[in-house]
Amino acid sequence: MRAVTLDAVPASPTVSDLPDPRPEAGELLVRVAASSINGFDAATIAGYVQGIMEHRFPLVPGKDFAGTVAVVGDGVTDFVEGDRVFGVVTKPFLGAGSLAQYVTISATTGVAHVPGGLSVEQAGALGLAGTAALDSVTALAPAAGETVLVSGATGGVGAFAIQLLAARGVSVIATARAGEETDFVRGLSEVRLVDYTGDVPEQVRALAPGGVDAVLHLAGDGQTLAGLLQPGGRIASTLGLGPDALNRDDVTAIAVMADANAATLIELADAVANGALRVPVTATYPLDHAPKAFADFGAGVLGKLAITID
Repeated sequence: MRAVTLDAVPASPTVSDLPDPRPEAGELLVRVAASSINGFDAATIAGYVQGIMEHRFPLVPGKDFAGTVAVVGDGVTDFVEGDRVFGVVTKPFLGAGSLAQYVTISATTGVAHVPGGLSVEQAGALGLAGTAALDSVTALAPAAGETVLVSGATGGVGAFAIQLLAARGVSVIATARAGEETDFVRGLSEVRLVDYTGDVPEQVRALAPGGVDAVLHLAGDGQTLAGLLQPGGRIASTLGLGPDALNRDDVTAIAVMADANAATLIELADAVANGALRVPVTATYPLDHAPKAFADFGAGVLGKLAITID
């Protein structure tokens, strides 16, 4: 099979031929039709995950997948050959990822059926970023009418999150640089914007003089952002900011780690299929051009970069 591979990290990825994987008991072999690049994938090739997770070389990166079940492993009862599926690779090691023509995945976690109305490209860019966004919004538990600051609104997680928050009747303040980034964010949802190249606290206080009710920390300095909270406010962070990192005891900090369980994936897929949530794909690359996609991701992009796989 053709796959994006790394023989060491940090390194630039290449595309090469590898043997087709085989599913073990309890696994599915999926012929991948679409995937996408996430920050975790970029961190992997940059070597930032060394020492945190086992690496097996040649390493195939990639977390998101959408495609068709090619082989059903022993003991699997919820899926059959030919099922359209999507999700997130949840293996406890790095090396057998989804940026390849085939991937093996657990049949019990990180996978769900693709509903009607959801395209393969959409499904392939939904799993990890969508889950992180939904889990973060759930952690904040915002009430209708509250004000939530989203720091890092132009990436995949942020682009999903501002839509999910708006659907709950929340007033969203989002960070985006003036110009293309502002246009991108406004195209997803009704938000108020602050330019992160300027004085963010000053701009936020001009919009919310009494402070914001909650913060979604996807970028920027967590301490500074927490300082913009009203007493009793909440900050949810995908960057590891927890209670011990704050200098104030009148707010709640929650470190969020995405849990791509089937229920979450189904909720996200249904929201996209019924038009309530948009998958913010801004560029699509064939598998052979995945190294360029990684380079473009590292240079800074809006939304999601999708990978199509023949």
